[in-house]
Amino acid sequence: MIEDHMNWQRLSVIGALAWRPGEPRTRLLFLLRPGSVKSPDVLDFLRSLRRHVRGWVVLLWDGLAAHRSAVVRDHIHSQRHWLRVEHFPSYAPELNPVEQLWANLRRQELANHAADDLHDIRQRIADAESRLRRRDLGLGFIEHSGLISKQHLHYLRKVH
Repeated sequence: MIEDHMNWQRLSVIGALAWRPGEPRTRLLFLLRPGSVKSPDVLDFLRSLRRHVRGWVVLLWDGLAAHRSAVVRDHIHSQRHWLRVEHFPSYAPELNPVEQLWANLRRQELANHAADDLHDIRQRIADAESRLRRRDLGLGFIEHSGLISKQHLHYLRKVH
């Protein structure tokens, strides 16, 4: 009899697809954390977002519990001079461009891959990040979610 004591580890990714309307390129921002995403992780990500994205930010958020915690709400309220949050409906992954990004990553770098450890997964995510940036798939994810039209996408790619 073979005994296998599964010791599953979890790696969570907080990600954002940054885009300035009218620009032809997007930026991918990732924060990797062991375990599940908790409120302090969200605060770290928001602080990092502020350092890397200048100007006003409208953050489109899903319904993750860590997004709704009192400490996160208080932080967002204190940052309202540069940050506005809009929430997606309860379950609407098709409206969220970042969900398109995760789906793409699962179909490419993580497809049929049984990782040996978290380092292996981290490396695959880093590879995916490079591929997504190099091919600049972000606008396609935004268009797929319905936030811009196919015509607008074509115009942005043609003009720039």
